[in-house]
Amino acid sequence: MAKSKQTGSKAAGAAAKVLGAKSTGSKSKTAAGSTLIQSKTIKESTSTKAASAASNVLRDGRTSKNSKTAAGSALSQKVKGTKK
Repeated sequence: MAKSKQTGSKAAGAAAKVLGAKSTGSKSKTAAGSTLIQSKTIKESTSTKAASAASNVLRDGRTSKNSKTAAGSALSQKVKGTKK
């Protein structure tokens, strides 16, 4: 099944800021990296590992707004029922 979602410019910008921040945790960076990759193509989907990291980021109260934006974008692009 083809994926029809692509990362928007707001989420891509947030992901870039997350990746550039020195104090950002590894789970936030994993989710942001997945988000940024998907900003250029609709052929990619979020891996199970990145989706798990994104889920943890969204549940963690200490994460920044940019981290949560990137994580939400990554999680929304996870294709259900697939392992990648």
